[in-house]
Amino acid sequence: MATGKTPFELNFGRYPWKGDFMVQTGIPRVEEFLIGLQKSWEQVTKAIEEAQKSIKKQFDKKKKNPRGLKVSNNVWLENKNIHSN
Repeated sequence: MATGKTPFELNFGRYPWKGDFMVQTGIPRVEEFLIGLQKSWEQVTKAIEEAQKSIKKQFDKKKKNPRGLKVSNNVWLENKNIHSN
């Protein structure tokens, strides 16, 4: 996972039930909770953007133009694999 966080944690700001039977009675202030949630979303957005850049870089390494062709160049085509009806 590129973000290091679960979707549940990003939506609710905490992990889902961990298996303990203790009930937490302390409720964080709403402002603090929302600030933490917003920071998590910003971190996740940056992590996803970095992952996308890395994937594009790896993809582009394999997709080089070996003959240096440009859009405006004229080329000869062999019609061996071109079919028309």
